[in-house]
Amino acid sequence: MAERILVVDDEEGIRELLCAYLSDFGFEVAAVADGAEMRRHLAEHRADLVLLDLGLPHEDGLVLARELRSRDDVPGIIIVTGRGEPVDRILGLELGADDYIPKPFDLRELVARVRSVLRRLRPEGAAQPAAAHTARQPERFEFDGWRIDLGARSVALPDGTSVALTTSEFDLLATFVRHPNRALTRNELMDVLYRREAGPFDRAIDVLVGRLRRKIERDPADPKLVKSVRGVGYLFAARVTSDRRPSDAAH
Repeated sequence: MAERILVVDDEEGIRELLCAYLSDFGFEVAAVADGAEMRRHLAEHRADLVLLDLGLPHEDGLVLARELRSRDDVPGIIIVTGRGEPVDRILGLELGADDYIPKPFDLRELVARVRSVLRRLRPEGAAQPAAAHTARQPERFEFDGWRIDLGARSVALPDGTSVALTTSEFDLLATFVRHPNRALTRNELMDVLYRREAGPFDRAIDVLVGRLRRKIERDPADPKLVKSVRGVGYLFAARVTSDRRPSDAAH
């Protein structure tokens, strides 16, 4: 079944261009001009991913990003912005967007970003052949009492309460538990999460780490799990165990 993309942009030319171009890659694409049309469309149709322009009339795209993230059937969100200020992109990521791309953009890069986000939204093994899926058991990890199941894409507190993470937050945590007590550079994390290197002023990873800390740290201002490594990136400073074997975490 074709994955569904909703374009939210007030420029008719952009809507027509994206609908035509993305459709050529096998996506089912719809387009609307503002927040009101977006709500009407989503009331009747599922969207796997929303390409959301920030500079919309009547309602700010950042407000709509927050609204999309609060839905029960939360889609992937890529912010498309012509605004030059990095703060707008940072705010979008803070509100739960999975990625962003500035205007004017290269259409091939946009498709790559779309595919990357959709790939991360798919259940583990969804695109694998049946035999491979059967032979591959989900990996489950524990750290500091928390439990994360990579197959089910679920995270639970020590008392068993489920914790809702965005797609990017979950993928970041999964990367950390797979590589505990190892300093990971921003470029390594960008490659895993976004399939690209960090630019000189790119704060996507820093913003994402801040969001994750607010959900898993007892005191996000004094993190004990996700440590900053000056001049390098981040280190997951927890003893991690899995249902297969203990990790090489520090004691």
